[in-house]
Amino acid sequence: MYAVIKTGGKQYKVAAGEKIKVEQIAAEVGQEIVIDQVLALGSGAELKVGTPLVEGATVTATVLAHGRHDKVRIFKMRRRKHYQKHQGHRQNYTELQIAAVQG
Repeated sequence: MYAVIKTGGKQYKVAAGEKIKVEQIAAEVGQEIVIDQVLALGSGAELKVGTPLVEGATVTATVLAHGRHDKVRIFKMRRRKHYQKHQGHRQNYTELQIAAVQG
């Protein structure tokens, strides 16, 4: 059984036992969280799509770690204008272990 969940403005396809990295969630390491924004549920050839959410469907996950992604380097330049700009960014993330998909 799998589910399509929405968290941090993004959508993720998850199944029990998977590890995913999502936008940072305010939760302690080891804490169990319940994600109730389930957009779709599927098992085999059967698919249940919500309007916009599936009623009564939840995904249970455990917070494994918090961290930061690799640095993304931004470089802007205008040729022949003597303009160069360097910038970097590291996005925070939370790593989740999906325990169960109910619905």
